[in-house]
Amino acid sequence: MRVVTRPDFDGVVCAILLMDALNITPPVHWTQPSDMQRGQVVIRAGDVIANLPYHENCSLWFDHHYSNQPDKPIPGAFKLAPSAAGIVYDTYRDRLKRDYRELVHQTDRIDSADLTLDEILHPEKYPFVLLSMTISNDPKEKDYWEHLIALMRRHPMDQVMNDQQVRRRCGEVVAANVTYEKALKANTTLVDHVSITDFRDLDPVPNGNRFLIYSLFPECTVNVKIVHDGNDITSIKVGHSILNRGCQVNVGKMLAGFEGGGHRGAGACRFARSRADDYLSRIVSILKANQPV
Repeated sequence: MRVVTRPDFDGVVCAILLMDALNITPPVHWTQPSDMQRGQVVIRAGDVIANLPYHENCSLWFDHHYSNQPDKPIPGAFKLAPSAAGIVYDTYRDRLKRDYRELVHQTDRIDSADLTLDEILHPEKYPFVLLSMTISNDPKEKDYWEHLIALMRRHPMDQVMNDQQVRRRCGEVVAANVTYEKALKANTTLVDHVSITDFRDLDPVPNGNRFLIYSLFPECTVNVKIVHDGNDITSIKVGHSILNRGCQVNVGKMLAGFEGGGHRGAGACRFARSRADDYLSRIVSILKANQPV
């Protein structure tokens, strides 16, 4: 039996809860939603998938993304909810060996972008928010993701944050956010109420606080970020502003038409670079029209 999930804070917390409730041993099988959609992930009987698209070979599946809604009963649980971890917690709360209520509450807030302006501007003051920013989707970071799971299964948050590796990475995040703010300002344009961040010409691609763009461009209601992502692949991420909530477009539903998916307020797609200009133009046009999709 394996936990199969994605490398973000929600995925890490899903793994913590499933390992605790179902006595699943590490390591986690980490993958990306686009790889699941393309059939590039080997899933076998006994696997428990969380925070990813469904695969018919798994034994249990837990998810909350609008674009992944099942059309038939599936073993596990699906619900449009703030986080997949919250669904796992509601399913297994009576079998968990530790009190994860605060961890799940904070995961709900972070994954649904239910944050205050101060949490966006000063994540170093908020341990859960800062810790979530130390998780990137770089496959070379697998050992760190596993390390976080082990820490949070055994220790309270103050001890997790005092771990030497966690402290170092949190410091790196704070420093990187300063550089990231400069990159956002230099590479973002505003088209009506849509901010477009184009990092395609940058190598390495800047990484940092995904909510910062909304404070830098308060007039925007939605951000589109485009980057080159590996050989011949481009990715686009779209997110409703959490400070100016005027976007009417269901992002997950929209991006399902561009080889991706997600939630109503945020989502992503990955595709061949040759389609980048066409996809970007069409996505921005939909967002500018700002009609419910």
